[in-house]
Amino acid sequence: MAEADLDGVIRSVAKKQIKVLVDAAKKRHGRLMGQAAKAKDKDAKARLKDLARHTLELAAAAARRLEITADNAAASYMRSMKRVLEEQAAVKAASEQAAKEKAAKEKAAKAAKAKPAKKARKS
Repeated sequence: MAEADLDGVIRSVAKKQIKVLVDAAKKRHGRLMGQAAKAKDKDAKARLKDLARHTLELAAAAARRLEITADNAAASYMRSMKRVLEEQAAVKAASEQAAKEKAAKEKAAKAAKAKPAKKARKS
């Protein structure tokens, strides 16, 4: 099932992006907390700590949005593939039915041709 593989690829790419995002946010948080520890005045220290806290919160929100987007894309892909497969199955069933009907008509036509020929010989 190729569609299941692509679904997994979509989700794994999103997981990698989320991991990169969270790692970058943690690095920035650590850098800001380090700057806050070195700050000389109280206001700068509070500002940097607040900035560090908001960095983690916003990164977490972005990670959630990425995950939701990836889930939606993967689910959309699966629905699309399922619909295409159903359409192909319906077309195949219709063509098989048409072939059966055509064969039945040809068989009936051959049988109809064969009967008058036999009557003509008897006369």
